[in-house]
Amino acid sequence: MANRLAHETSPYLLQHADNPVDWWPWSAEAFEEARRRGVPVLLSVGYSSCHWCHVMAHESFEDRETAEYLNAHFVNVKVDREERPDVDAVYMEAVQAATGQGGWPMTVFLTPEGEPFYFGTYFPPAPRHGMPSFRQVLEGVRAAWADRRDEVAEVAGKIVRDLAGRELKFAAVDAPGEDELAQALLGLTREYDAARGGFGRAPKFPPSMVIEFLLRHAARTGSEGALQMARDTCERMARGGIYDQLGGGFARYSVDREWVVPHFEKMLYDNALLCRVYAHLWRATGSELARRVALETADFMVRELRTDEGGFASALDADSDDGTGSGKHVEGAYYVWTPEQLTEVLGEEDAALAAQHFGVTEEGTFEEGASVLQLPQQEGVFDADRIESVRSRLKEARARRPAPGRDDKVVAAWNGLAVAALAETGAYFDRPDLVDAAIAAADLLVRLHLDERARLARTSKDGQVGANAGVLEDYADVAEGFLALASVTGEGVWLEFAGFLLDHVLVRFVDEESGALFDTAADAEKLIRRPQDPTDNATPSGWSAAAGALLSYAAHTGSEPHRTAAERALGVVKALGPRAPRFIGWGLATAEALLDGPREVAVVGPQGHPGTRELHRTALLGTAPGAVVAVGTADSDELPLLADRPLVGGEPTVYVCRNFTCDAPVTDVDRLRTALGVASIG
Repeated sequence: MANRLAHETSPYLLQHADNPVDWWPWSAEAFEEARRRGVPVLLSVGYSSCHWCHVMAHESFEDRETAEYLNAHFVNVKVDREERPDVDAVYMEAVQAATGQGGWPMTVFLTPEGEPFYFGTYFPPAPRHGMPSFRQVLEGVRAAWADRRDEVAEVAGKIVRDLAGRELKFAAVDAPGEDELAQALLGLTREYDAARGGFGRAPKFPPSMVIEFLLRHAARTGSEGALQMARDTCERMARGGIYDQLGGGFARYSVDREWVVPHFEKMLYDNALLCRVYAHLWRATGSELARRVALETADFMVRELRTDEGGFASALDADSDDGTGSGKHVEGAYYVWTPEQLTEVLGEEDAALAAQHFGVTEEGTFEEGASVLQLPQQEGVFDADRIESVRSRLKEARARRPAPGRDDKVVAAWNGLAVAALAETGAYFDRPDLVDAAIAAADLLVRLHLDERARLARTSKDGQVGANAGVLEDYADVAEGFLALASVTGEGVWLEFAGFLLDHVLVRFVDEESGALFDTAADAEKLIRRPQDPTDNATPSGWSAAAGALLSYAAHTGSEPHRTAAERALGVVKALGPRAPRFIGWGLATAEALLDGPREVAVVGPQGHPGTRELHRTALLGTAPGAVVAVGTADSDELPLLADRPLVGGEPTVYVCRNFTCDAPVTDVDRLRTALGVASIG
């Protein structure tokens, strides 16, 4: 027997390749082995930057005695939830149904047929806080398997039947209208934390998709309240410890209501979504803070997450070496500061200034007297040059600390989100280098992740494509990225690739009868049930993301099947939006685009002409929800929206259409601003 993880592409699986546990990757062979030996399967699911996954690995999976017990009585299967979101979703649903809670590491015991019968998350090496030890759990499961096999089979069968009974009862109702979106806004207002920004209590996650809805709703209806909630939440997050005040970029979430202490891992998907949110907030308001945060977050992604192949790595760990020489890894060690450390780097006078500016206290805001840097609201004005000098010296000193580990896995969906964010941010702020970074990542996705049938692989690492098939969110988010690139660059190839991906969505992911969407393709590996979840988690649900991409593609091309599929998919938003708006923000944002048209904007003019450039950028800065933009010469066949669009008076010209009717063409930037709701931000 041997650990079989050494040849995997997942950094998380590779972290366990030297464990004394005889791990198998998720495979038919693992379950065949369990059948052959007549033992249950231990399924352990986690991800590379998960703190408690590392803790349990160190306490239990690196322990020889525990490993020997596992090897003798179980077939042990290790899954990276980021590589196999389908496996994670199916068994997490079972864990949550059985225990009322979930999380990672996820620990599930299965029959050799893959049916779950006992669940948990983290188990300690010794009993504590009312939790049994991992060894006690293993012994209990082994005894039940040996002595009460019929009972175990009965429990497993019942769980699978219960899960099947939880199939989404989806009626193909209409897409949401004015009333449902107004009710969703009211629901958000009730859950809004007016004192601190954000929604609900601790822990607080960045509500990226909800903010996109609020910005679109404000643009369409003029709602001041919606815009205020978006603006204040973004400001509180950007001033909090969840935002890296030295290096840019956001941590995963805040453990408190005030956004002070983050869970320190930095995920590509959060930063891609938030980069785009802050760019859109700037587009709506001209906020200087929003501009700074959008650009710093974009720069963070390119600087710290870009891989040699041009894609973007998944995450930076929360933990890093504490720098004491002990080799001990501590959460947040790379990011936090004590007053003494400030003095060491800056000298007493500047350290006092830094402590005041960044909210560093003697008692500390984190652990052991250390503080997470923030930007508290304060009276008085700081000397900007002096603050910039302090920041750059602290950043330089921090760069000498042991850096957190990086999960180099390239996930298709998250790279799609990054492509969209970088393309738009680059276009808004005249940063062609960011657009180039978006193009390089998109090129990698086409070159490596797409096969000759335009089927998408979920992951790659070091230029090697992974074995796992893309799921709905991969097809949807990569299409979203390609559509954003088409609008920014005017290159029709990106629209074409988006079309290939969305054709797969129509054929392989949509339930023809109801219009509902599944997270896995019809021809994907069969699990105990076919996962299907319309609600957003840390990223837009595949369902909502697909609806949004289908709608944009239809606006670009006039394709009726794509528009109809988007409208049918939004039926679930009509049902859930008024009841649970916090958890279906991207669906609500897409519904806003549908209500507004969305508008189709064609910019025609000579390439490189200053007038063409100015009209194109103005079109991209329009706040009309979900508007799509095409740019090219008058005789171009690069993008469908450019067909039969002549210049007016020989000047660069813009055509704005919606719902099969077009406004009179405009050649004047100010008139275009008015037509598309462009804020006066330059």
